[in-house]
Amino acid sequence: MRTAHRLAASLVVAVLTLTACGSDESEQRADIAASAEFNAADVDFATQMIPHHAQALVMVDMTRGRSLSPEFEALTEQILAAQGPEIEQMADWLEEWGQPVPETSRDHANSHDMDHMDMGDAEMGAGMMTPEEMTALDEMGADGFESMWLTMMIAHHEGAITMAEAEQEAGKHPEALALAEQIAVSQALEIEQMQEMLAG
Repeated sequence: MRTAHRLAASLVVAVLTLTACGSDESEQRADIAASAEFNAADVDFATQMIPHHAQALVMVDMTRGRSLSPEFEALTEQILAAQGPEIEQMADWLEEWGQPVPETSRDHANSHDMDHMDMGDAEMGAGMMTPEEMTALDEMGADGFESMWLTMMIAHHEGAITMAEAEQEAGKHPEALALAEQIAVSQALEIEQMQEMLAG
């Protein structure tokens, strides 16, 4: 009888242990699911910010082969270093979420053919330049290029900040919210830098 009681007790302990482990695993899965949650605002943020960033990089591409001031050239490299990886990060999110990754003007990379920049209204996010404005910048001579580029990039950055603030207000995905905050802060600092450069 004692042996039977001991066996029964052991079985109870084993069941309780397995139940506890199962509960822990369920909680871990719930935590992972919660960390991966996203909403429509997150999708809109990534979908709109990808072509927005891409246009900024097209503007950086336009600086290549020109005679530039050292401060201006350093700024363009800074923008390239920040926004290139951010595009890849947002594209990865959209793929993970089962959402389409938007085509951008930079999909025709290293080509200054403005025919490829005729974007639909759906891709024209806040602060985006029109195809005509991009053509005018590309054709600008050396004397006015830097000031025109800086003026346009300030407006472009202001649009990005507006989009980032909208994500901070309505987004759900933790990483998207963190990126939105990073964009808002870093681009505000770059706006200040560009304004100082324009002021001379």
